[in-house]
Amino acid sequence: MEHARPLPNYLVQRYHGWKATTYAENQAWYRRLAEGQHPRAMVISCCDSRVHVTSVFGADQGEFFLHRNIANLVPPYETDGAQHGTSAAVEYAVTALKVAHLIVLGHSNCGGVKGCHDMCSGAAPELEQKSSFVGRWMDILRPGYERVKDIKDPAERTAALEKEAVLVSLENLMTFPFVKSAVESGHLTLHGLWHDIGEGGIEQFSRETNRFVPI
Repeated sequence: MEHARPLPNYLVQRYHGWKATTYAENQAWYRRLAEGQHPRAMVISCCDSRVHVTSVFGADQGEFFLHRNIANLVPPYETDGAQHGTSAAVEYAVTALKVAHLIVLGHSNCGGVKGCHDMCSGAAPELEQKSSFVGRWMDILRPGYERVKDIKDPAERTAALEKEAVLVSLENLMTFPFVKSAVESGHLTLHGLWHDIGEGGIEQFSRETNRFVPI
């Protein structure tokens, strides 16, 4: 592949530092990990570089099965023969790895959610184009926008839409037959979280109060 190039030097240096310290001090653990993974939970989070799931929860390698995409969205269940990366990750986590928990983690100041807000309100016509991968992905969140569109303040509306991204994803997860079956049998629990990056806070959705509450 003629366009492939060597890694930037700073990444090469960081790798050698890791190999000489963290890896060297824990070789037995890494060799055990190489034999197979047995994560207890799957986390679906945003691609945003500020969202660092393993740091927030103090997780070790092998503990979380992680999937990241724009705005931490899960599409509805479809069997159209097309390529569905997020759906494939969910299927593997639930049916092969048999995770006990599936967590959808949203966050503050999400660029993808802001894009959906602008697109649905008519402020981002470029995202309406069929050629926009981001726009077509954010179509998943349109039902959430319909639920918050009457909030007057644009900033409050966008913040509410960030949490709708979590709820829409949870709703869509239950359209997957294998997820629904695992939840109803008690083998899988679903969790909706929202992370305030600046304040370091985590809120979880409470079905009892029908809102997000701090943990």
